[in-house]
Amino acid sequence: MNHELGITISGRVIRGDGYGKKLGFPTANLDRREYIRKKMKIRFGVWAGIVIMKLKRYKAAMVIGPLDKHRLPKIEAHVLNFKGNLYGQKVTIILQKYLRPFKKYKSIDDLKKQIKQDILRIKKP
Repeated sequence: MNHELGITISGRVIRGDGYGKKLGFPTANLDRREYIRKKMKIRFGVWAGIVIMKLKRYKAAMVIGPLDKHRLPKIEAHVLNFKGNLYGQKVTIILQKYLRPFKKYKSIDDLKKQIKQDILRIKKP
């Protein structure tokens, strides 16, 4: 569904592999039921967008992909300026702007630097 010049996906927050949290950028992983039902095709990579939960809107850095063991893309969002537990909550994400494709980094520190740059781009008005 297109919404506010973006692609909208809703779902419950499920447990992921914890990699984002380990890097210092925890993510909310969405179940993919709506993605499957609507046969969505979304460009893999890093996106800027909005997460809506409990009628509140938050800017977010989102990742679509890569494929997991079920041959489905991961759908996850690092919600800016949010603290708390989202497991089990229904959220809607709106992908608004494609930022970049995936890339292999030489080190975890290089990856963290890139994530910080992505977040700075998203925070700009």
